[in-house]
Amino acid sequence: MEYIEERSLEGVKKSKSHKKVKGFIRWIALVVVSFIMVYPLIWMFSNSFKTAASILRNPISLLPDVMNLSNFSMALEMAPFDLYVFNSIFTASIIVIVQLFLSCLLAYGMSFYDFPGKKILFGGIIMTYMLPPAATYVPSYVILAKLHLLDSLAGIIVSNLANVFTIFLLIQTFRSVPKELVEAARIEGSTDRQILLKVVIPFTKSTLFTVTLINFVAMYNNYMWPSLITTSKSKMLISVGLNTFFTSQGNFTQNLPGLMAANSIAVIPLLVLFIVLQKWFIKGISDSGIKG
Repeated sequence: MEYIEERSLEGVKKSKSHKKVKGFIRWIALVVVSFIMVYPLIWMFSNSFKTAASILRNPISLLPDVMNLSNFSMALEMAPFDLYVFNSIFTASIIVIVQLFLSCLLAYGMSFYDFPGKKILFGGIIMTYMLPPAATYVPSYVILAKLHLLDSLAGIIVSNLANVFTIFLLIQTFRSVPKELVEAARIEGSTDRQILLKVVIPFTKSTLFTVTLINFVAMYNNYMWPSLITTSKSKMLISVGLNTFFTSQGNFTQNLPGLMAANSIAVIPLLVLFIVLQKWFIKGISDSGIKG
């Protein structure tokens, strides 16, 4: 018996040591992969403080020789990046708020009501999601032209008020809300508005935060469609403004630090947003994976 117990103890120790080695290897792999993913961002921020000569002399270095803050002022003098960032934040915020409002209403009706044509409507939503975005550019452009909304922030906002992905995700999420909670609220005399605000939304708030962050980033970085309908500098979003700045400068080498500074200015709002909402973003992704 003592021999068997000693053997079992040795087996347990080996198993624990094996798990520690595997855990350490996984940790190293995660550190390496994380560094590879984050390196371009760190490199960009680092180069925004360097001179052009310093970047060309040692391009992979992450430590600037001298903290050259003038690159940011130079970038703002060469193009109104502060205005571009404001336009992007302004349009993305309004679009996301309206998208969430409309999507919540439609998802609530699709999840808790039965009506003729419900399956056809849901199938139409799925089919719309399958369409490539480029297929909608021409009819959307014609509609905005007739509404006199070309080259305006209002045109960017109006043309992005509905999001099929958000509608589909919220329908699937709202369906996971226990029917008993909704029925109990109705028995107590709650209206649909009260049920939506006090029962459904609190139960699915992590997913709502997640879809808010995803849509905000998508609208903030939106490039193709805004570049087609806006021509004035005062109406450009940050992605369009960066591309215009990149293509309009003749000497790319000398303007490289300014371009890195401009990119840093564009990225900072997204980093702040992610830091603030990362808890809800991660929770929402995990919850969606479990419920989906």
